Amino acid sequence: MSKILTTQLTGLFQRIEQSEEEAIEETARLLAQAAIGQGTVYFATFGEMEAIAIQAAQGVQPFTKFSRYHGSVELSPADRVIIFARQANDAQAIQLAKKLHADFIPFAAVASEMASDDNELSNLAYTYISLKMRGGILPHPTKLGERIVFPHIMAALYIYEAIKMEFDEMVMDDEDEDDFESTSPFA
Repeated sequence: MSKILTTQLTGLFQRIEQSEEEAIEETARLLAQAAIGQGTVYFATFGEMEAIAIQAAQGVQPFTKFSRYHGSVELSPADRVIIFARQANDAQAIQLAKKLHADFIPFAAVASEMASDDNELSNLAYTYISLKMRGGILPHPTKLGERIVFPHIMAALYIYEAIKMEFDEMVMDDEDEDDFESTSPFA
């Protein structure tokens, strides 16, 4: 079974890479606006997606200008938010998305479903990334048609790391330009 799991996870990551590459880059650019400016990058994570915030805060390479979002945070126009939810119809995620949209705070969202007219979260977000998961990825060995293994967190961590790589490159490029300007005799 582990070979099948490996094959299915590899396929999932490839689907994300192939179809969400542009959205990942746009999301990194959106979040970099806060890091390059005077803002903070807030992570709003719901349910098991809390693992993403833990990785961003406590991972070997923490996310630059990271902070966890909670209801008492007062956001400024320079801030950016990224929402991670297993499902796009998560009530808390939708409530936050509506608030951010109404307050003109740019934000990104990551959830299982594809962006569509029926996906309110994707319609409210500036950028939206799909986890490319509709259900389990492996057939149950004894029950016909039932699927098991729901690697939402693994897909979300893959997306997080892809965003972070792009984000870090953008932020580093901006810092390199600032360093060049401050040391250049022509500045």
